[in-house]
Amino acid sequence: MPQAESKLGLIAGNGRFPFLLLDAARAHGLTVIVAAIKEETDPEVDARAAGDPGIRVHWMSLGELTRLIDTFKAEGVTRAVMAGQVKHTQIFSSIRPDWRLAKLLLNLRTRNTDMLLGAVAKVLADEGIELISSTHYLEPLLAKPGVLTQRAPDENETKDIAYGRAVARAIAGYDLGQTVVIAAQACVAVEAMEGTDATIDRAGALMRRFESPTASNGSTPLLRSALTVVKVAKPNQDMRFDVPVIGVATVEAMVRAGATCLAVAAGKTLLFDLTAILASADAAGIALVAE
Repeated sequence: MPQAESKLGLIAGNGRFPFLLLDAARAHGLTVIVAAIKEETDPEVDARAAGDPGIRVHWMSLGELTRLIDTFKAEGVTRAVMAGQVKHTQIFSSIRPDWRLAKLLLNLRTRNTDMLLGAVAKVLADEGIELISSTHYLEPLLAKPGVLTQRAPDENETKDIAYGRAVARAIAGYDLGQTVVIAAQACVAVEAMEGTDATIDRAGALMRRFESPTASNGSTPLLRSALTVVKVAKPNQDMRFDVPVIGVATVEAMVRAGATCLAVAAGKTLLFDLTAILASADAAGIALVAE
């Protein structure tokens, strides 16, 4: 392949996603130039680079867009990918933008993640760096349609899934979040900037409050305790960034919250370590379905 196409720029957020993509890109014989975000990226990436001459790491802060561009251009990168979460609270509160990013932020019509990352992608494209789908090398990890666990959703959970999908798709269209938590066809929690797992934790806390003697005055709560988590893709999901992701931590959050069912978007949701996810879900009696 041409020399430029033998390199891939990796803008690495937190979690395991960057490492999975790093492994996949190296398996394809690509040299990977990692833009590691000081506020987010796991320092383990340095150890990986020390043991592999095909990985080069450059550390930079979240707001250093000019440095990112200059680094990729100096390394001869013409294609790049974003992998790993950057906390929304970081983006909109802790960021210290350089002049280029500050100008971009001032020109945004709305302050949401899609608008910001889409603008960053355009700036990169103008500089000759194409941002490609974050699933490009990870297609096998996308959720396959059907029931994935030993247990299928029961009748009540199926009703909650149908209601939750309608709510979640409407909310996702405004780029507010992609996850809702439902009980008895009532929306208990909606994801905003805190992320999926924190949303599930919040739903669990709310349900415990509903069920407490103080809250219910000894009466039977209107909402049953079992929660259903529904995660969707956005109506026009840009697979270059903010792709729905599920990991073992999500199942652990569901167990803490008393959630019994998880529904995700087939073909649009990345399942990290599927074997471990299914083992954890089956052990907890959680149903996982993709549609």
